[in-house]
Amino acid sequence: MATTTRFGVSMEQELLRSFDRLIARKGYDNRSEAVRDIVREKLVEESASSPDDHVYAALVYMYDHHQRNLEKSLSSLQHDYVHSIISTTHVHVDHDHCLEVVLLHDTVRTVTQLADRLLSIKGVQHGKLTVTSPVSHPAHHHHHKHTYR
Repeated sequence: MATTTRFGVSMEQELLRSFDRLIARKGYDNRSEAVRDIVREKLVEESASSPDDHVYAALVYMYDHHQRNLEKSLSSLQHDYVHSIISTTHVHVDHDHCLEVVLLHDTVRTVTQLADRLLSIKGVQHGKLTVTSPVSHPAHHHHHKHTYR
C-alpha cells in the first residue's frame, strides 16, 4: 500500500464553499478523497498527451435508427476500425432511438479519428468520447491472458 502524505491547500472561501457543495453532491466522505480524484483525473488527461500514446476509450452516442442507411454507415465505419474496437453494446432506448457504447483500445489519434467520423454522420444525434489510461505505466506483469485480442 502506498504511503499517504498530508499537505495543506489554501483557497478563497467562496471557492471552498463551492467545492464543499460539489463533494457533498457527489457523495464524497471528505475533501481528501475528492482532491485525490481530481488529481488522478488530471494525471490521466496529461498522460495521453501524444497522438501516438495508447489509451482506452469509451464512445457513447445516441442515434435515430429511422435515419436512412445510418445503421449501415455505422456498421461499415466500425468494421474499418475492427482492430481498435474491443466491444460494442447496443440499447433500444425507445421506438425511434438507439444508444451505443463502443469500447476502444488504440492510439489517441485513432480513437479520436473514429469518434470524429462517427459523431459527424447524419442521424447521430449526440455523443461523447471519454479517453483514459493508467495514471502510471508500470511494466505489464501479470499472469493472465487478454482474451479480446
